[in-house]
Amino acid sequence: MPEALSIRTAAESSPAAATAATAAPREIKVTARDVNVSYGEKQALFDVDVDIAARSVMAFIGPSGCGKSTFLRCINRMNDTIPICRVTGRIEVDGRDIYDPEIDVVQLRARVGMVFQKPNPFPKSIYENVAYGPRLHGMATNKAELDAIVEESLRRASLWKEVSDRLEQPGTGLSGGQQQRLCIARAIAVSPEIILMDEPCSALDPIATARIEELIDELTENFTIIIVTHSMQQAARVSQRTAFFHLGRLIEEGPTEQIFSNPKDRRTQDYITGRFG
Repeated sequence: MPEALSIRTAAESSPAAATAATAAPREIKVTARDVNVSYGEKQALFDVDVDIAARSVMAFIGPSGCGKSTFLRCINRMNDTIPICRVTGRIEVDGRDIYDPEIDVVQLRARVGMVFQKPNPFPKSIYENVAYGPRLHGMATNKAELDAIVEESLRRASLWKEVSDRLEQPGTGLSGGQQQRLCIARAIAVSPEIILMDEPCSALDPIATARIEELIDELTENFTIIIVTHSMQQAARVSQRTAFFHLGRLIEEGPTEQIFSNPKDRRTQDYITGRFG
């Protein structure tokens, strides 16, 4: 069997992640049991079981089309927007089944934010991009409160210093990396508990990617982050646990260091060493 990929894991590269990796087990934020997803006659996911800890980073890796993004979208019910999509099984956030008919999907998506592969700022000002969600959810009673939310969100996204003097300019005028951080600020402005990231750095240059990865590490103190990535180096740098998907099945999940240095399944080993993908 070839040697596993030699990369620095999050625990080795980040003090915060190292603390998380060695700390006592954390509370479980997301639980999935027997999750199956079909698009019409085609089944995309089979019997997925996984637990995701609060205030941690979980990375989903695997070849294109293996189901990792499909499962990510199940966690905030974005697949509801696809008429032919059918989801069965159980997904819980804080012990509550998010597919319960009584669940308010709008409120769920406020709790479970999403950052997409390609930065997608609204065609509005930088300020309005961040203020949109808090205004929609009635989180501010006056302009001063809304201003405070916008500033705090931009600070958390490490963007405030770069845009504080041009908040009324279009968000689409920012660089790609800045746009992605604006989208992260927009996501966290409604005080979510979970942030889903679907290939958030694939369209960015290495410098912008490094900024986003640093930001992910900082956000872990307050948020549960689930990231889909094709970059195994990135998964190792930012996550505490990694799940490997293949052909619609969750093959293996565990501490990131173990997944990359001593995987239990031969398919995981073959993927991370480049035998397929």
